[in-house]
Amino acid sequence: MNNVTIWHNPRCSKSRAAMEILQENNCEAEVIKYLETNPDETQIKTILKMLEITPRELMRQNEDIYKEMRLKEETNEDKLISAMAQNPKLIERPVIIKDNRAIIGRPTERIAEFLNS
Repeated sequence: MNNVTIWHNPRCSKSRAAMEILQENNCEAEVIKYLETNPDETQIKTILKMLEITPRELMRQNEDIYKEMRLKEETNEDKLISAMAQNPKLIERPVIIKDNRAIIGRPTERIAEFLNS
C-alpha cells in the first residue's frame, strides 16, 4: 500500500496501536513523529481540509497547555492553528493520511477500513 503517512507519537497507546494495524495490513507508511518534527501552519491547514474538520476538532482539549493558553475561549481559527503549530502536543493523534484523504485513528477500528477503502 503506497502513499500512506502517519503522524505518530510513540508514547501514545492509540498511536502505537495504529502502527500495529498498519503493519498487519502490510502498509509501509511514512512515519512522522510530529512532536519532534513540528508540522507548520500550512501542513495543519492541509490536514484539516483532508479531515474535513475544524481546527478545534483536531485539538486535544484536555491537555494542560490547552487550558493554560485559554484556547476554549479562542474563536479565531488561525490562532488555533498557530497554537497547534507551536505546541504540537495539542494535535489529536494518530492522524493517518492516504493519498488525499485523512482520518484521526480513534477509535483504532476505523484505520483498517480506511486503509482498504
